[in-house]
Amino acid sequence: MTWLITGGAGYIGAHVTRSLTGAGERVVVLDDVSSGVPERLPSDVPLVRGSALDGELLRRVCAEHAVTGVVHLAARKQVGESVEQPLRYYRENVGGLVTLLDVVAGAGIDRFVFSSSAAVYGDPPLGGAPDALVSERTPCAPVSPYGETKLAGEWLVRAAGRAHGITTTCLRYFNVAGAGRPDLADTGIFNVIPMVFDRLTRGEAPRIFGTDHPTPDGTCVRDYIHVSDLAEAHLAAARRPAAPGTDLTVNIGRGEGVSVRELITVIGEVTGDRRAPVIEPRRPGDAPHAVADVRLAAKELGFTARRGVREMVESAWAGWCLRHPDARRG
Repeated sequence: MTWLITGGAGYIGAHVTRSLTGAGERVVVLDDVSSGVPERLPSDVPLVRGSALDGELLRRVCAEHAVTGVVHLAARKQVGESVEQPLRYYRENVGGLVTLLDVVAGAGIDRFVFSSSAAVYGDPPLGGAPDALVSERTPCAPVSPYGETKLAGEWLVRAAGRAHGITTTCLRYFNVAGAGRPDLADTGIFNVIPMVFDRLTRGEAPRIFGTDHPTPDGTCVRDYIHVSDLAEAHLAAARRPAAPGTDLTVNIGRGEGVSVRELITVIGEVTGDRRAPVIEPRRPGDAPHAVADVRLAAKELGFTARRGVREMVESAWAGWCLRHPDARRG
């Protein structure tokens, strides 16, 4: 079996690529390298530079490499940017998926794994319980164009799968962090851990947005998953036994909440920079508590995350210091 991994040179994609190849799967990567880094890939993995919007290129790649399954990660993924550029997000995230699924159906490819997001839930209504978990049955009400494109993507994937006999799996990621190796670390500064690293490196205090949320310490609580665990979830999804045309949608997280204040404390311990955070007002749209119910992933995929938050921070810091040698302190 040969897997096409779109976005396979990206931060998550490179980990997924290595997880599949490490398990003996054949892989070809399609990536426009707008944020992907070719050097992340194993030397024996073919890299085709291009976009999921290019149907002719997709057809050629699938034919030349005898592709039998697809892991689709390529997408725009910044919430704030999606608010400013909704047309771009719908064109690339939804339009690219339509093009890809059309090629998949035409080529008779029968396995499809879709990179979705907990952003499909928006600010999940949890009945007022401060420690309630977000399950796959929680109503989806995305609050950004990015989240909307992921929910629309799930609809497309499931509909195409049923119509064309494709076994589909949609993975709703929670907050991804860490690195399998320093050279595979996230190069962006869009998520909370690299954002804190960036401020500390510049000699500034980390920021906390709101300390009056209905949570134990007043700061937002999130579910963080190590990117290597996430990559293993993709391998489990790729190999799950299922009848043609059946679909599965599952949360991928740890099922454990960590508050922003707790996370900053761990970052201080790892970096040696324990300066007190600056408190800012709440940000509109920040859900107070978003932690995954992960029982379905354990049941259907046999997947349970193994790595903790400290390992995420330590591995992310090692990657940060590789690119910012002057950052290491204490």
